[in-house]
Amino acid sequence: MKNVILEIIPIKLNQSISILVLFALLLFLLFSCTNDDNQTPIADKAIISQEIKDLIYLKGDESASTVLINVPGGPSTKLNTEIADLIYGLFNTTDILNVTVHQAQTLDSTIVKVDDITLNEAININKESINILHQVVSYFKNQGRTVYILGFSFGAFVTQELIATNGINSADKYLIMTGRLDINDSLWQASSEGKEGWFENGVTPIVDSEPLSNAKERNLLRISAGLGKNRYTQLLNDFEDLSKVTYVYGKTDEAVGSLTSEEVDFLETKNTKIIAGSGDHTATFEDFIIQGLEETFGIELLE
Repeated sequence: MKNVILEIIPIKLNQSISILVLFALLLFLLFSCTNDDNQTPIADKAIISQEIKDLIYLKGDESASTVLINVPGGPSTKLNTEIADLIYGLFNTTDILNVTVHQAQTLDSTIVKVDDITLNEAININKESINILHQVVSYFKNQGRTVYILGFSFGAFVTQELIATNGINSADKYLIMTGRLDINDSLWQASSEGKEGWFENGVTPIVDSEPLSNAKERNLLRISAGLGKNRYTQLLNDFEDLSKVTYVYGKTDEAVGSLTSEEVDFLETKNTKIIAGSGDHTATFEDFIIQGLEETFGIELLE
């Protein structure tokens, strides 16, 4: 009888150990899953929701760990896809997804095509565009990806508004090109009336006396005025550090004008990296896009 008992006890002990091991394994798996609730598995990064895809044009590896978001110029009723194609074709974008984000008027061009809109309506259109951009940026950030933003021309103003509204940590780094912090009042006021304006030698503002004849073009000018009216040296002043930003401007920029000494001083006090060229609006972008992408994001030309 004792022999039987001695034979049974080891069997029960082995079963108990197996159950304990299994229980511990289940606890470990449960704990691991709980810890990972706020972390996106790497495999999930390859899945971009259709809701987000409807808001963007993309080029490259959808599962890339880095996303370069382009905020194009204009404003326009047609989404600019050329810059994403250009970067994808000329630069080493290994493990980088190139994305261009829609703005409100590129998603629905009818909002500017028929009747004249007011400045307040233009401001609300811009708010919608900022919300779209923030939604896309937050989506990729929440997936655990590194997010860079390239904003140029009108896109520079959109990018500045994103920072002012949602914070400098919305993205990891920013390259802002051919924009202004405090564009001359005469320019944005003219745009709000549907009149074109420009800068002679990048300094002296000149405004047309009559508004454009086409309602759509007048409305697009009002959209630009809706952001141009903002004083970003004030709106960004609460941020102690803007070192995530590289700012590129041209001293003879005919479209938005050169940065003033006050604007440059402001950026310097915020630790912003500044790149200044002597060219106009287009030349500044062409002359410094390579340097800007490389020095700001580490994105280099293909060899």
